[in-house]
Amino acid sequence: MASQKKKHLLPGFGLSLGVTLVYLSLIVLIPLAAVFLRTTELSWHEFWAVVTTPRVVATYKLTFGASFLAAVINLVFGLLTAWVLVRYQFFGKKVLDALVDLPFALPTAVAGIALTAIYAPNGWLGQWLEPYGIKVAFTPLGVVVALTFIGLPFVVRTVQPVLEDFSAEAEEAAASLGANRWQTFYKIILPAIWPALLTGFSLAFARAVGEYGSVIFIAGNMPMISEITPLMIITKLEQYDYAGATAIAVVMLVISFVLLLLINLLQWWSNHRHGNK
Repeated sequence: MASQKKKHLLPGFGLSLGVTLVYLSLIVLIPLAAVFLRTTELSWHEFWAVVTTPRVVATYKLTFGASFLAAVINLVFGLLTAWVLVRYQFFGKKVLDALVDLPFALPTAVAGIALTAIYAPNGWLGQWLEPYGIKVAFTPLGVVVALTFIGLPFVVRTVQPVLEDFSAEAEEAAASLGANRWQTFYKIILPAIWPALLTGFSLAFARAVGEYGSVIFIAGNMPMISEITPLMIITKLEQYDYAGATAIAVVMLVISFVLLLLINLLQWWSNHRHGNK
């Protein structure tokens, strides 16, 4: 008896793959290729001189360092927030759940203005932190705060569905076998949600690296101190230095791609390791 072909909702593989490749080429590959091609206007010596000036290097350190730190903070508190939303019932839960998505909907410029108003030396929180020598607005710390604000939903919304599908019976079984809370979390819960955590971390990190609107208000944009790389690119464009702007953009693109590739490899290794257990 001849086996019947499995019917798919979408057209055949060839047509679907062709449409996908064309779409990705138009939206992703061609614009990125244009960025790389624009840098060919510079010689290697000129390219290296542009991307390694002390001011530009300082923006790399702040952008990637603050993005990584903000993603780590969101990794911890995003997991905690998702846990509370999934495992507990309390008054105002729906409101809290909606607030998590606020950074998605809020224009980044509005977020930057709001954070600056709160953390400025005369702001609601800044005036209480100032006497202790803690300055948030117009410092690298302010950049971390802004990036943490815009990255939180990525971790929460990635981990939340996994926790909802995770059965509480596994925790009860571990407890009945004598495991304490830490052992239950480390041995039972963490392996199950680790891939989602890594995905949320990578999304939050990638979002933070490219953030501009919410950061420029609270950062103060002081060269060598609180100036981010996207602002440096905008500055080059305003000076009509398109080759210099694309050179810096290429460096950001390469570093971001390498870091995300490493995170994906770590996620693959984690899935393979836990899958073989």
